[in-house]
Amino acid sequence: MTGVLVLGILAAVFLCYAVDRVVKARAKARRLRRMSERLAAAAARAEEQQTARAAEATASAALTSVLPAIKRPPLTLPEPATRGNEPPER
Repeated sequence: MTGVLVLGILAAVFLCYAVDRVVKARAKARRLRRMSERLAAAAARAEEQQTARAAEATASAALTSVLPAIKRPPLTLPEPATRGNEPPER
């Protein structure tokens, strides 16, 4: 009778341990799944931002390809302005 009681207690301890391990494994799997989802969302956001930056860089390059023409000196210089008390040159 004592042997059956000890065996029953050992079986209960083993069963409690097994249930504890299963609960912890499920919690860990849930945490890993959530982390994976967050990582996938962050990767998608990073890819969208990278695409937006590439588009901005392309637009900026297109704009700066026009700007050197603006910075060049004019082909002809304007006539010097005359002062009010001097007669204009002829």
